[in-house]
This record gives sequence, structure tokens and C-alpha cells, in this order.
Amino acid sequence: MQGDPVKLTEGSVMRHVTVMSFTSSIGIMAIYLVDLFDIFFISLLGHEEVAAAAGYASTLLFFVSAVNIGLSIGAGTLIARVLGRDDDAGARDITTTSAVVAIAVGIVLPILMFPALPFLIGLLGAEGDVAEMAQGYLMIVLPATALSGMSMVFVAAIRADGAAGWAMYPALLGAAINLVFDPLLIFGLGMDLPGAATATVLARCGTFALAFYAVTRKFNLVSRPAGPTLRAHIAGIVSYFVPAVISNIASPIAMAILMRYITKFGPEAVAGMAIIGRLSPVVFSVVNALSGAIGAVLAQNYGAGLYDRVRRAYFDAIKFLAVYVAIVILLLMLFQEVIADAFSALGLAREMIYIFCGPFAMIAFFNGILFVATAAFNSLGQPQLAPRLIWIKSTVGQLAFISVGSHFLGMHGLAYGLVCNAALFCFVAHQMTMRLFEKLSLEPSEDVIEDLTSDAHHVRIQHGKTIHT
Repeated sequence: MQGDPVKLTEGSVMRHVTVMSFTSSIGIMAIYLVDLFDIFFISLLGHEEVAAAAGYASTLLFFVSAVNIGLSIGAGTLIARVLGRDDDAGARDITTTSAVVAIAVGIVLPILMFPALPFLIGLLGAEGDVAEMAQGYLMIVLPATALSGMSMVFVAAIRADGAAGWAMYPALLGAAINLVFDPLLIFGLGMDLPGAATATVLARCGTFALAFYAVTRKFNLVSRPAGPTLRAHIAGIVSYFVPAVISNIASPIAMAILMRYITKFGPEAVAGMAIIGRLSPVVFSVVNALSGAIGAVLAQNYGAGLYDRVRRAYFDAIKFLAVYVAIVILLLMLFQEVIADAFSALGLAREMIYIFCGPFAMIAFFNGILFVATAAFNSLGQPQLAPRLIWIKSTVGQLAFISVGSHFLGMHGLAYGLVCNAALFCFVAHQMTMRLFEKLSLEPSEDVIEDLTSDAHHVRIQHGKTIHT
């Protein structure tokens, strides 16, 4: 590979976990920080309905992002595993095939969603002008889904190659573009919510441009698309993509269920949730980045057969997570009034921010362990485990806990229910991971990537020459 990749199979595991997590989180933080500024700028308009519309639109966009994130998780896992075997050609083939899948998904998904937008927004509880504004926002942003999907795949490939710094640059560029055009379009041109949507699309264009440059010119991580290559890799890639996508779709489903309960408390609660929905990914960006970061470390070492380092990486990630979350919770509790004042939050919206900035933030630790565990499932060749666990947590588990909690203690009970649900499934995921490690130490599972790289090798031999650029 060209560029400055790092061998994740060598050196300190904790250092790899820390560097990969922090650099990944910077890119994620930049994206969500701009989303936070979106809601901040919108709140300055003084119209609660506009903020609520942004909240509803964001919930549906969360679903679309979950699909793209699932694609990138599958791609990153497979690419890192073949790179652990020093198979650069196989990594290029997987990146290229993943990008083709991302294009297909990015075209089909918006086409399917456009006619159903009124129904989908209505399911979340939006009505009247709020529903119309949310639909207008989505009509602008959804066509850029393919760009977002390909960008995520390319960034996952760069991260799988160990190039932690370059993996965050595309997101930083996109965030900078969004931050510049947000106030310009919202206030300067008076476009309000459509202005925020347009700025998001421009940001996605910039992110894709830099990510594409990196994988083609800097790291040589893609090959020229060809039928034999796609056929050789598509089945194995889909076997990882589908479980990852199904797992990630559960998150917006859980968010939709949560929004239905929060809607019962009125527009102030919806506005408060919109603020928290932007604030949480920023302050806990490292937690959200941990899955992709630790996935690359786990997958490279598993691909190289270094099973002791795989186990060490898992526990180092948990130690790292505990320290980070403890520090963030302390800061949130100290600055909760400042945060609430910054968004001019009043009434129930302010109360929700105080709840979030208290012990409720422990939910990030429990969810973080679940993220690390699912990354382990994928990296150890068991991608089918994550969807089962996450869907039960996001549907049956969440419904049970928040319905009981909100019935007896209102908004506070709803928050406590979410924490209890996360804690329960965190414990279950950890136990499942321990069993996988026990099986790995006794008898390493057959690796599907061997079949993939073998197929690709036969393809190259059959055609008498390499098809890579």
C-alpha cells in the first residue's frame, strides 16, 4: 500500500486502540458537531416547530445512515482481515465491490422512500406544518445517499489499512464545508431549514471528493470495477453487509419507538430530544467511533492468526471506554446549566438536558461495550450474532423498560428504563464475546476470507493478468 498505513498486528495494542479511536472520533465529532450547530442555528430562528421538524427528519436520516454505516462496517472488517494476511490485491477488490454495493443502495433507497415520506414522518408523530417542513428537508438530503455511502466505505478502507489520520480528513473537510454554508444559507439567504439541508448536501460532496482521492491516489485501495471481481467477492461481502445493516437499522427503529413515547410529552420534549440527539454524538463521539476503530484492530490481528492480541484488544477497548466515559460524565454534570442556556432550553426541554447530563450518561458506557462486542462478533467470523442481540434490545427490551418506566415516573422513568435496558444487553453481549474467545482458543473457526481470496486468485489466473489499477 502507498501512503502511511500502520501494521495493527505489531506494537502496543492499547496504543492502536487509543489512536484509532481518537482519530476516528475526531471525524465523527466534526460531523455531529456541525449537526449540533444546525440545531443551534435553527433554534435562533425562534420557531419551535422548525426545531421539531429537524428532529423528525433526523430520525429518518438516522435510518439511512444506519444502512450506510452497516455497509462500511462490513467492508472495513473484511478489508482489515485480508490486510492482516498482507493481501493488498484482495483488499482492493473488496473495497471496489463494497463501493458498487453502496452506489446501488444509495440509488434504490431514496427511490423507495420518496413516495412513502408522508407516511414515514406521520409514523413518528409529526403533523401539519412540522411534517411538511421535515419532508422538504428530506427531499433535499436523500439524493446524496450514494455519496455518503461510498464515502463511508472508502473511509472504512483507509482505517482498515491503519491510516488513522487520513481516515478522519474527509469528515473534517465535510464538517468545515457544512459549518461555513449553514449560517450563510440559513440566515444570509433566508432559506431556513432547506438551507441547512443544502449545506449538508454540499458537505457530503466535499467528503466524497477527498475520500475518493485518498483511496485512489494516496493508498491505492481500489481496483477497476470488473464483472469477475464483483462476482468473486459479492457473496462474501453481502454475508457481512446484511447482518451489519440489519444491526444498524435497529438503532433508528429504536429511536422511532423512543420518539413515539417522547411525543406524548409534547413539542417541548420533542425539541429537547432533538438537542440531545445532536449533543450526545458529539460528547460521546469516541464511543461511537470505538466500534469501527476496534474492528480494524481485531480484524487485522484475527486475519494474521494473532488470537492473543485479539483478546487483549477487546479488554483494552473496555478499559479505554471506562476512563473516557467517566471523564465525560463529570464534565457534563459540571456544565449542564451552560449547555441548557446555550440552546435557550426551557421547561421540559431543559429538564431533559439535565437528565442527559446526569447519571443517565452512563448509558454510553453500556452501549460502548455492546459496540465493542459486536465488532468482535464481526471480526471473529460471526456477523450473524449481532443482529439478533441488537434487535431484541432495540425492540422488545426497550419497549418493556421505557413503557414501565414512563408509566410510573414520567420522563425520568423513561430515561432510567433506557439505562437498565442498555446495562442488561451489555452484560449479555460481554458473555457472548467471552464464549467466542473460549472457542477461538480451542479451535479457531474457519475463515470465510480464505475462500474469498482463493476465488479472487482463481479469477486473476483465469484471465491471465491482474485487473487492478
